[in-house]
Amino acid sequence: MAGGATTTSQYSSAGTASGNGKKFLFPFILVTSLFFMWGLAYGLLDVLNKHFQNTLSIDKARSTLLQAAYFGAYFLMALPAGMLMKRFGYKFGIIFGLLLYAAGAALFYPSAHYASFEFFLLALFVLASGLTFLETAANPYVTVLGEPSTSEQRLNLSQCFNGLGSFLGPYIGMALFFHGGEAETGGNLESVQLVYIVMAVVVLLIAFMFYRTSLPEIQEATDGSNAANAKGRSLMEQKHFVLAVVAQFFYVAAQVGIGALFINYVVEYWGEGGTDKLASGLLGLALGLFTVGRFAGTALMRKFAPNTLLAVYALINIVLCGVVMLGMGVTSVVALIAIFFFMSIMFPTIFALGVKNLGSRTKEGSSFIIMSIVGGAIMPYVMGSIADSASTALAFVVPLVCFVVVLFYGMKGYKTR
Repeated sequence: MAGGATTTSQYSSAGTASGNGKKFLFPFILVTSLFFMWGLAYGLLDVLNKHFQNTLSIDKARSTLLQAAYFGAYFLMALPAGMLMKRFGYKFGIIFGLLLYAAGAALFYPSAHYASFEFFLLALFVLASGLTFLETAANPYVTVLGEPSTSEQRLNLSQCFNGLGSFLGPYIGMALFFHGGEAETGGNLESVQLVYIVMAVVVLLIAFMFYRTSLPEIQEATDGSNAANAKGRSLMEQKHFVLAVVAQFFYVAAQVGIGALFINYVVEYWGEGGTDKLASGLLGLALGLFTVGRFAGTALMRKFAPNTLLAVYALINIVLCGVVMLGMGVTSVVALIAIFFFMSIMFPTIFALGVKNLGSRTKEGSSFIIMSIVGGAIMPYVMGSIADSASTALAFVVPLVCFVVVLFYGMKGYKTR
């Protein structure tokens, strides 16, 4: 299927998704709000990484256990999330996910009170378990709320708001966690308590809104174009899906690892004036470019096949990672920031290409792709260990290799059979 620009999966809710654009507009808007909320949680994560290095006196490798707890939850909870939604529906999955999100955010209060890094890991795991439900539900839900042929564009549009939340997270952290350009020291974690209690309240309000709103339950169905599924073809027999799981593992590994060490890299290689506060601001700028890239990518997909754009962006990031590894001061920091723009379309594009033609197995397939996010739990620790033992610049060989895998998927791995 050239370019992977169309999908043959059909869905119904008193009819098919096709031709019901107006009917699905409000559900699309409401579900898209979830993308912002988990983007905000992720945007704060990388700032917390450096903040805890300062306030809890932990090294780079140990601080990346935050990413391990966060993305490890995706691996452990994705299949249970998919099974529960298969039985009870998308709306149940979304509300349950929001309640877990709020519970995890609330646990940050006692974690900060006792200044316990282990308690923070538990709180983050609970929070991320909720995000797993939201992502497992929202990603495929958005792809079917409209014409199948524009599923990649629609998912990229929703992911733009995920990028907006990610963009705001570092600026909130910069304003509250780092004061006067210097790190907050002495174990004062009151600002962390404030941020996450407010977040818990907001998430509970969103859960109540979902509870009171009637949402169409999208049912997957198969038709003649999905003959392979109708004949009982398993997910593991569909090469484009299997390779999507692999590509997503390495992409998320790259994205999370880059974010986890971003502030450390800027402080070490910017030169004079490189502070935590400056680095947090630049991380916000990088995530702003990530958001712009989502909007730009959505527009470009009207003219270029999604897989082609994916391959080109991966190739550019391979080069940029090489520049970052050279540690050339401000030049390398600029290259590091630019990587975020070209990462912008990768997750939603790999996801949309991977679930094509899965028909009645879409929810199950979505769960496996979400499970592959565990790459973000593993690779940052590898990068942190390299940074502690050698140099932070050298650690960026890890995302370079990851982008090579994404390049292959964009060139050949996406093709359906």
